[in-house]
Amino acid sequence: MRAEIAEQPGVLGAAVERRGALAPVAGRVRGFAPRFALFAARGSSDHAALYAKYLTEVLLGLPSGLVSPSTTTLYGARPDLSGVLHVTVSQSGGSPDLVEATRSARERGALTVAVTNTPGSPLAEVAELSVDIGAGPELAVAATKTYSATLLALYLLVDAVRGGTGADVADLGELAASALAGSEGPVAEAVTRLRFVDRVVTTGRGYSSATAAEAALKLAETSYLSARSYSGADLLHGPVAAVGADTAVLAFTSAGRGGAAMEPVLAAVREAGADVVAVGSAAAEVPAAVRVGVPRTAEEVAPILEVLPAQRLALELSLARGGNPDRPRGLNKVTQTR
Repeated sequence: MRAEIAEQPGVLGAAVERRGALAPVAGRVRGFAPRFALFAARGSSDHAALYAKYLTEVLLGLPSGLVSPSTTTLYGARPDLSGVLHVTVSQSGGSPDLVEATRSARERGALTVAVTNTPGSPLAEVAELSVDIGAGPELAVAATKTYSATLLALYLLVDAVRGGTGADVADLGELAASALAGSEGPVAEAVTRLRFVDRVVTTGRGYSSATAAEAALKLAETSYLSARSYSGADLLHGPVAAVGADTAVLAFTSAGRGGAAMEPVLAAVREAGADVVAVGSAAAEVPAAVRVGVPRTAEEVAPILEVLPAQRLALELSLARGGNPDRPRGLNKVTQTR
């Protein structure tokens, strides 16, 4: 896991250089002129799909939603998907439910796109179009480089559809290297504070809500913590009542509208006595016990950098608690669900 976290600057930089390969897929999407978009995924890829939902609605102005594959695989639902863009996100491309849902969507009129790290996978074969994440083999069970590379692939696809030039991610590899280098000390401090904690709440708003969800999963997978993720807005709609001095809060707050909207959230959890670790390009500006900064970018790009310190925190916290983050108990690299 440590080695694969360290590979990410190179992986991201190389993906930016290959962005031209997305032009044919983006052209097909533009020509199809979808009436709305649906995203299907599981696990970490589901958090990447949430990120893509924000990208699609904000940057393309296209209504979007997250698919429940079981409506097709378990209940046999067959809605009319004519005029729908159906994007399936899967690092392995091998989960039977995602393959079946994609095949069914294509049969019912959707333009289907597979976003996967395995170009020859069953998912890539059943989808009409395919985007290669290009992260290379990932050996650790917990996804790190495949997750960040998936975020970037989705961003580059949406940017290409809108006719963008990729300017906001041109130096992403260098920024990722800076984010990792700058996080070492603050993450070590956070590990010291959180080593014996049992309950963690992760939170963010807007694009960063995807990072919060992924961070909770990483902490649960590698440190076996009871980690729950909430959007900042949802946290204030009730769950904040369960936050207290025995709760650690990992808050993602980067420059932009989402980060600004986290101000009342952070005020509420601090008042409740929670130990707050803030991560993001605006972390230095918020009340927190530990602040982990990352370089400032366009708000829609921030989740690609925010997740890097969260991955390092999951790794180091697992080791500090006596775990093996490369081989979490009861987990396999590819999960077969239907």
